[in-house]
Amino acid sequence: MAVSIAEIILLCLIADWCFRRMRIPGLVGMLLVGVILGPYALEFLDPGLLTIGPDLRLSALIVILLRVGFELSRSTLHRIGGRALLLAFIPATIEGAAITIAGPWLLGLSLLESAVLGSVLAAVSPAVVVPSMIEFMKERRGATKEIPSMIMAAASVDDVYVIVAHTAILGVYVGQQVNLATQIVSVPLSLILGIAVGIAIGSVLYKLFDRFNPRATKRVLIVIALSILLVRIQHSLSGVLPFAGLVSAMAIGFIILEKREYMAHELSAKLAKTWVFAEIILFSMVGAQVNIGIAWRAGLMGAAIIGLGLLARSIGVGLCLIGSRLNIGERCFVAVAYSPKATVQAAIGSAPLLAMRSAGMDTAPGEMILAIAVLSIFLTASTGAWAINVLGRRVLEIAPESEHDAYDAAVESDPEE
Repeated sequence: MAVSIAEIILLCLIADWCFRRMRIPGLVGMLLVGVILGPYALEFLDPGLLTIGPDLRLSALIVILLRVGFELSRSTLHRIGGRALLLAFIPATIEGAAITIAGPWLLGLSLLESAVLGSVLAAVSPAVVVPSMIEFMKERRGATKEIPSMIMAAASVDDVYVIVAHTAILGVYVGQQVNLATQIVSVPLSLILGIAVGIAIGSVLYKLFDRFNPRATKRVLIVIALSILLVRIQHSLSGVLPFAGLVSAMAIGFIILEKREYMAHELSAKLAKTWVFAEIILFSMVGAQVNIGIAWRAGLMGAAIIGLGLLARSIGVGLCLIGSRLNIGERCFVAVAYSPKATVQAAIGSAPLLAMRSAGMDTAPGEMILAIAVLSIFLTASTGAWAINVLGRRVLEIAPESEHDAYDAAVESDPEE
């Protein structure tokens, strides 16, 4: 396993450098490295590494969301909160509904099977979106209108909402006793409970850090470890009490930023260094999940349903931005930034197939759903990252230093970066 990790690190670093030289986001190269080395191409990766791949992806995702928490101040959330909440719920809902309606026509699935597919595809990938937004924040692009902060916050909550919806719809499909009213209520309840627990833990942490003054590296390790435990608690409480562990992790960073700004900047700088390794692991492991054969068999109809979903999502984004200060180019950028699929699709794309198999049902619809989930990663993760980078640098204006003083407190970068 150590050899596979070493190969991934070296090849991903080389690919990152090469793609950046071509003005393409480095994560595109990392995805391709995972695809090439993965079990569906050259089969160079150690099977043990693939077995722990989901845990590695989760740890990397936690690093991303912690960075979100350490980058979003209360004043920023106050300005973007309402719009971010709209973006977290409406585009995903419209995309899922469009796929549900079109699935029977384009793919021959039943209406409920199409709803399951819609719940898999409706999530945006924070693994692709958040690092790009943080980079723009450092460059102060779109800072005047808080565009990167708004996208970053909305994309993080979007995932929680979609995963809860997917669990409910899949339960209905395989015949489990699912109370839809309870599931609907569980979405805001899980968010509220997650925020409350994260704020409580963050409040205790900054006081302990004040008293015992551990080194910044140890503080980061403590925060990451607690965040992983929170996600574990979320899984343990599944079906008993709705709790969003990932949102709780974000709230830890938020409260530390609010109470001890200098400490938050220090931890954010350390997380930025940690992200260098986490990014390699995350995108190479997502790439390794891409079954080229299944993606190819999904065919044009699979690509069409993905495109239709993205069009519906873009309409949802447009509705959310009615009355905002954003111009046409900036609104197009938000729609593009909301297009990449990767982490959630890799995590839950196979869940319908496994559930159908366990229930003794026909697995053909599950195989189709998995194929299209894989195809969505293949088509949107790399192209979405590239489009975000290109369009963002064209349409997002760089805020003057004197124009947005409050922004500085949220995006102080590590001088070594």
